[in-house]
Amino acid sequence: MAANEQRHFDDLLLKGSLLVLTFSTGLVDAASFLALGHVFTANMTGNVVFMAFALAGVPGLSMSRSAIALLSALIGGALAGHMDKRLVWKRRNIWLSASFAIEAIVLTIAFCVAWFSRGQPIQASTIESLIVLTGFGMGVRNGTVRRLAVLDLTTTVLTLTVAGLASDSFIAGGDNIRWLRKVGSIVIMFMGAATGALLGGAALLATFCAIVQILRKETEHEAKLDVG
Repeated sequence: MAANEQRHFDDLLLKGSLLVLTFSTGLVDAASFLALGHVFTANMTGNVVFMAFALAGVPGLSMSRSAIALLSALIGGALAGHMDKRLVWKRRNIWLSASFAIEAIVLTIAFCVAWFSRGQPIQASTIESLIVLTGFGMGVRNGTVRRLAVLDLTTTVLTLTVAGLASDSFIAGGDNIRWLRKVGSIVIMFMGAATGALLGGAALLATFCAIVQILRKETEHEAKLDVG
């Protein structure tokens, strides 16, 4: 395979992995919202709003559970920052693989907790454990993907993607730059949420993405992360 073809292939594997993880975000948020008491463990914007609603006395929302999810995500993000700034990586695709592997391990543990709790009344401590595990895993991913900074592929937050799709459209006088990527992110997350509450599926997808990063070479985009 020619060098240019190899670089293009590696770039496709990177962006494809981020789209797969966008799908898994839908799975995780569906699971957390439907089964853990109206709390998001991937989308922290929703939790901040839920905390405000809970403080105002809206029924069915829990201030403590949203706060636990937010704190867990912060801890996960701190670990991601440590991995980025304090550890030396020969190739950035290995850094990405390590991050996705942590997410996969944590989500697998969460799936096992949920599996062994089936068929019996779920305890508050179990719910909180699941929130901590999934929130932490998604926090690691969010911190890593934020540092990776592939445009329009954040894997969890679609607000700016939707805004970019509109503002860059021909209707707004733009050039429709990366419109397929933006639409793909929106549709794939929707599909993940519509699929249902499947933490096991999210763990498998994260594992798959971790392996893909090891099998490919570092992209030009990743090589530039440490420049300067």
